[in-house]
Amino acid sequence: MLSLDEIERALVITAHPDDVDFGAAGTIANLTDCGATVTYCIVTDGQAGGFDDSIPRRKMASIRREEQTKAASKVGVSDLVFLGWMDGEVESGLELRHDLSRVIREYRPQIVLTQSPALNFHRIYASHPDHIAVAQSAIAAVYPDARNPYAFTDLITDGLEPWAVDEIWVMGHPEPDEFVEITPQIERKISALLCHESQHRDPSGMMDRVREWNAETAQVAGFGEDSFAEAFTVVDTR
Repeated sequence: MLSLDEIERALVITAHPDDVDFGAAGTIANLTDCGATVTYCIVTDGQAGGFDDSIPRRKMASIRREEQTKAASKVGVSDLVFLGWMDGEVESGLELRHDLSRVIREYRPQIVLTQSPALNFHRIYASHPDHIAVAQSAIAAVYPDARNPYAFTDLITDGLEPWAVDEIWVMGHPEPDEFVEITPQIERKISALLCHESQHRDPSGMMDRVREWNAETAQVAGFGEDSFAEAFTVVDTR
């Protein structure tokens, strides 16, 4: 696993606004503090989320883009790519693999952080169908698509040469094997999550749950009491 200070460029690929903030905002804050450039690629606009029936779905999409942009700024990220797919309708396949390969070739990251293609029955929120579809396509885009000069040859025509990502960091996998301590970053993570105002009926309860989850992860990792951590399954693709 690459150390945080070895990473100069990272790309986050998630299905919805707020997914990265639940899964990896503390780690992202660590990366940007170390000088890495981090880009968010959000596949849908999250227009199927929220609790206010008076807000048109098209308006919800713009609200969620604004919320994610504000949340990203809390952890040092200013570069966001919104692909505009429909929330709740994402299917893994060549079209999405093509879109993600384009982004990978454009930004040329050392690592891609994405969601888990595996069902996690211990934390079912991580296993939204959109998450699984995006994860499957993101992993396929990393290997083999983005590095293969004979895949999606139109990208080369557009000046986007093949690029090989070194590692995939998978969030929300039922069997994590690497842990990142985020104790100094937990309040920045909470601050990022609170930017998603349209998604929280009970912000106080959300904050308590996130602290509890990340404290439990720190205990599993052996970081000790009063610590917080995020968990990943890391895939070396070199």
